[in-house]
Amino acid sequence: MESNFVDYVKICCRSGKGGRGSMHMHRAKYVPMGGPDGGDGGRGGHVYLRGNHNYWTLLHLRFDRHVFAGHGGNGGPSGSTGADGEDRYIDVPCGTVVYDADTGEYICDVTDDGQVVMLLKGGRGGMGNKHFATATNQAPRYAQPGEPMMERTVILELKLLADVGLVGFPNAGKSTLLSSLSSARPKIAGYPFTTMEPSLGIVSYRDGQSFVMADIPGIIEGASEGRGLGLRFLRHIERNSLLLFMVPGDTDDIRHEYEVLLGELRNFNPEMLDKQRVLAITKSDLLDEELQQMLSEDLPDDLPHVFISAVTGSGLAELKDLLWKAMNSESNKIAAITQQESIVHRNKDIYAFRQEMQDEGEDEEIEILDDDAIEDFEEDEESEELRVKS
Repeated sequence: MESNFVDYVKICCRSGKGGRGSMHMHRAKYVPMGGPDGGDGGRGGHVYLRGNHNYWTLLHLRFDRHVFAGHGGNGGPSGSTGADGEDRYIDVPCGTVVYDADTGEYICDVTDDGQVVMLLKGGRGGMGNKHFATATNQAPRYAQPGEPMMERTVILELKLLADVGLVGFPNAGKSTLLSSLSSARPKIAGYPFTTMEPSLGIVSYRDGQSFVMADIPGIIEGASEGRGLGLRFLRHIERNSLLLFMVPGDTDDIRHEYEVLLGELRNFNPEMLDKQRVLAITKSDLLDEELQQMLSEDLPDDLPHVFISAVTGSGLAELKDLLWKAMNSESNKIAAITQQESIVHRNKDIYAFRQEMQDEGEDEEIEILDDDAIEDFEEDEESEELRVKS
């Protein structure tokens, strides 16, 4: 039976065309030469994308792949304006990325609930003949047509939003770990590729805090070349702030398997290597303390690791502490640079440049913005360059 988890959909969208303006002449008893009174046409309907946290897949769009907005109404007599076309809203789950199907161009990213993004703009309605009346042309017999509609085929890709992403080979214990730490109940069996679709689970932590963990199907060596399930599901951990690599403890060479997984991520997206990484060695109930110590010495020094067993529960509390510490570390946060800080840094660079020029004996003066100038700069957002006098 086909899965209900749909994370890739191609749909055709079309906005509405604008209504045409009216060429009506006013006709009424006892009103000779009433003149033009044609109304404007209504605008065509827009096509919007709207984030909705009630959806978690794109299943509802699988059988509704044509989204057409309404056309604008034509203008009428007595200056009557045509009705606007009906807008269409495409509800998508949070974490949906939109691309142009023909060019592959990135269009937008819907990450928040209630976020609205205009995908296609409806055509404007044409003006009626009353707008074209002049002293020399008091009875114009023409009006504007409405603007045409816009059509576009887009690709919607869902990327799950989670804090921790599980990466490992098939049968590494990812689904077992997720079921042990959260209320999620993914399919668990003793054969490879049991997990055929991503799963999310909320892991409880101390003081009522929690974080989201994402389990994706296992990858194998050569997945970047299409082996196994390929790298199709790796996009679901692109947004994760932390990657948890899982390697079974009964593996012949743990470090080699970790490097193979790292290489597959590099082939998929090199930027994923910039994320924080933690290694969990599963099935530690099969290893004694002496063997665990020997395996730890062979692992990279800069890689935090922990031995866990989802069956006995050993090491799970330590794993949650390690994940929470890594997620909230300063190195895992993006420093926000304000506009004022940016100006200060640029002034420091100019000051260093001026000192260098003075050391070389060249008389050049470079104006450095003071605090008042910085405030003026903040008020004028269009100003982007510092003034330099030579």
